[in-house]
Amino acid sequence: MIRRAEARDIPDILELLVQVCMVHHNGRPDLFKGPATKYTAEELATLVKDDARPIFVLTDEADARVLGYAFCIFQQHLNDHVLTDVKTLYIDDLCVREGIRGQHVGTRLYEHVLAFAKEKACYNVTLNVWACNEAALRFYEKCGLRPQKIGMETIL
Repeated sequence: MIRRAEARDIPDILELLVQVCMVHHNGRPDLFKGPATKYTAEELATLVKDDARPIFVLTDEADARVLGYAFCIFQQHLNDHVLTDVKTLYIDDLCVREGIRGQHVGTRLYEHVLAFAKEKACYNVTLNVWACNEAALRFYEKCGLRPQKIGMETIL
């Protein structure tokens, strides 16, 4: 079952946020702290109600446990000097619970986000992925995503 996240999902979402953090921490410990969450429970309580930042969850058959999530943000640059006014749905974060990865949970979430974006008349769906997260890179490539822009760095 895929639906909008609700307040009752916050404990499971927090658990998954730690899993995402640890993927990033293991890949780039110079940038990411070890076990942490991107949002607090209080911040999530506000986010689950925000229609401009929809969060989707895929749950087990009993709708009791979150197996994966997709945090999204609508973006649009109206009357920008350079960018067109297209509406984008940005996937801020997508996570599948450890232990069930490879069982198409992420694909189902991604396809749901695509359908939602089409329903909301979005021009495109975008996301960022860290180069150290090779499994995510392969997953997104299998979903048909292609690089839009590339961030580069030099460590001093």
